Amino acid sequence: MRIISGTYKGRKIVAPAKLPVRPTTDMAKEALFNILNNQYYFDDISVLDLFAGTGNISYEFASRGTEDITAVDDHYQCTKFISHTAKALEMPIRAIKSDVFKFLENSKQQYSIIFADPPYNFSIDLFSKIPKLVFDNKLLDDRGLLIIEHSKHTDLSDLSNYSHSKKYGGNMFSFFEHSQ
Repeated sequence: MRIISGTYKGRKIVAPAKLPVRPTTDMAKEALFNILNNQYYFDDISVLDLFAGTGNISYEFASRGTEDITAVDDHYQCTKFISHTAKALEMPIRAIKSDVFKFLENSKQQYSIIFADPPYNFSIDLFSKIPKLVFDNKLLDDRGLLIIEHSKHTDLSDLSNYSHSKKYGGNMFSFFEHSQ
């Protein structure tokens, strides 16, 4: 994987082969950040990266100047890799080993952007728990955005607070925000 913009633009990060991950493709990541770049000043936001895996999304935010990044994954080797990489690159990323749903139930911090990249084979019931916990627990600030990455074969448009989706190859990003 590579960082596509910012201070570390072009930097390749090689994750151990044994990690149980599916990193967001460069094409999809670039498209996502083009959307976010029109809505946010990256140095002025807080980010929660759920099912963080290799930390791909967290590194991209850090490279663009975000100073408040929390990466959550339940796999020890993933959080260890994120912590090690963040320290080596002097990036402000806190890696937390936790079940994502338990983290969302117990978190008190509000975020500007919450990005979730759960396993593509999640049931719709598991997918639906993410926005429910985020909005019930008021984890997004007033302008906040929840983004869930999923397969193009999964439809999340019936979930509460759904706004819209964007498709990039086999990937989809579904966006959720406060009801207007």
